[in-house]
Amino acid sequence: LVGMSSCTGVTPGLFLSMLQEVDGFNITLQVADMSGSGMTSYSSALIYINDVNDNAPNFTSDTFHMSAMENKVQADVGRITVTDEDEAQTENWWVKYTITAGDPEGNFDIRRDDATNEGIVSVVKPLDYESLNYYELVVMVENESPLSLMGPKTPPSSATVTINVLNQNEPPGFRQSPLRLSIPEGSPAGTLLASNIALDPDRQALRYDVQHDPDQWLFLDDESGEITANKEITKNSRFLTEDVYMAIITVEDTGDYPSTATATVYITVLEVNDFAPEPFPLSKFMCNDPEKGSGLVLSATDKDQPPHGAPFLFSLDDSEPENIRNWTLHRINDTHAALRLLSAVVEGDYVLPVLLSDSGMPALTEIHMVNVTVCHCNNEGSCQPFLAAIFSAGVGLSLGALLIILGSIVLLLLLLLIMAAVEQCHRRPIRKGMLGISEDDIRDNILNYDEQGGGEEDENAYNMDQLRNPNEIIPPPTAAMPRGKQPVRKDTPYNYPSPSYPRKTPADPIDIEDFINNGLDAADKDPNVPPYDTALIYDFEGDGSLAGSLSSIASGSSDGDQDYDYLNSWGPRFNKLANLYDKH
Repeated sequence: LVGMSSCTGVTPGLFLSMLQEVDGFNITLQVADMSGSGMTSYSSALIYINDVNDNAPNFTSDTFHMSAMENKVQADVGRITVTDEDEAQTENWWVKYTITAGDPEGNFDIRRDDATNEGIVSVVKPLDYESLNYYELVVMVENESPLSLMGPKTPPSSATVTINVLNQNEPPGFRQSPLRLSIPEGSPAGTLLASNIALDPDRQALRYDVQHDPDQWLFLDDESGEITANKEITKNSRFLTEDVYMAIITVEDTGDYPSTATATVYITVLEVNDFAPEPFPLSKFMCNDPEKGSGLVLSATDKDQPPHGAPFLFSLDDSEPENIRNWTLHRINDTHAALRLLSAVVEGDYVLPVLLSDSGMPALTEIHMVNVTVCHCNNEGSCQPFLAAIFSAGVGLSLGALLIILGSIVLLLLLLLIMAAVEQCHRRPIRKGMLGISEDDIRDNILNYDEQGGGEEDENAYNMDQLRNPNEIIPPPTAAMPRGKQPVRKDTPYNYPSPSYPRKTPADPIDIEDFINNGLDAADKDPNVPPYDTALIYDFEGDGSLAGSLSSIASGSSDGDQDYDYLNSWGPRFNKLANLYDKH
């Protein structure tokens, strides 16, 4: 350099200063002998200067301000800039950015623009305005290559990046979609099925609605979103598919631009053990010999579905041991058991308490009374009729005992026949005549009479009161209608009692001929009545008449002048006559 300096006039200090500003030098060298006075020669020297990272990058500002929309990802929100005095486009110039604070969830990232060395801030995770609407990031910058020892001994440059989160109207959403519920069958109306089923990110008020509910099972509060049972939850609905009921509900926010969300509700109706098992048959015949027959096979059914039905537990209730002392109950399978005798018992009817339980949780148990008729069986194990059992060889009855039993049966049958005959004789149904009139109202019986009476003064004429219907209203007696007794002939020369005449008409018209013949026969044999060809003798009718002269019939008065209202008080048999003279 001394030689160069003497040749070119460049001092060493100037040369060092030039090294920091230029990439290299092209130097011409001269050499001479004889202390510079002799021969000379020239040559060129090319000197290239290699850059070292002796300059640290620095931010152009202490604070950078940006904004980001919520719910968007992979979106650039802004740039930050730095300066570096090292050679551009080299590792000594390129920088890397690091977020050191303000981003605990890792929502942001900063990548380098290789052309400008700027930092590009972007969102890598969705932002939520309602959760956090402002971020303040602390960013540090340094070169990709280490700083040279010749560089400044200062900490890396840092800056603050503030990001405001912009709000966006977000639709509401269900916490669970589809909404799956499990409800026990038999749950009554008003049972709470679900609550707090939806939320709105913007914290706006929500409105709920039911879009599809075919059997009207759900009641949805339109403000709180609580779902309650609108009716009893049963398995009898025709809208169940494999015990699952489906409905559709919606929720809508109340923003300026409302958004809606929809969810399907699946309700699984859980089986509940609400029916106790029932045995059958509840009555049957059984052989008295434990060695014959298979006993009484009991089966059980349960209206509940698995797992609340079979297997069933059969047992005899031992609360009264005397009733089950000679009996046992053996399990055949999950649904059947056999009731057997331990030893022979007296033949007859027995009522056995059978304890039956299901497999539900909790199990339901009931006591059922089973009626068993113990009978004598044949060799095939079938019950015999009573008489066949008596005559079977195993009974051991003597001939005398058999005769006594048979005689008792015959005597009982005879007594029953006698009682039936007596009852038939005493049973006398109410008979009616051919015109449908009861026997108490019949006046045209065959009577013993052969006289016309003694006129108005004859008080021994027929007393119609005795033949009158008891239900008929009887008019008050007058002088022309005296009350009397049963007539007796005044001219009869005999004092013998008259025979009994038939008084009741037959119920069957076929018997009328016999009725008339019996009446004629009684009249012929009556000693107080003359023969049919005898001239009749009539009584004296008296000297006068209360009616007066019959000339009044031809008087000038007309029927319209007469008062016949009294006819209305004489009873129903005078109604027609009263109607004929009714003035109205």
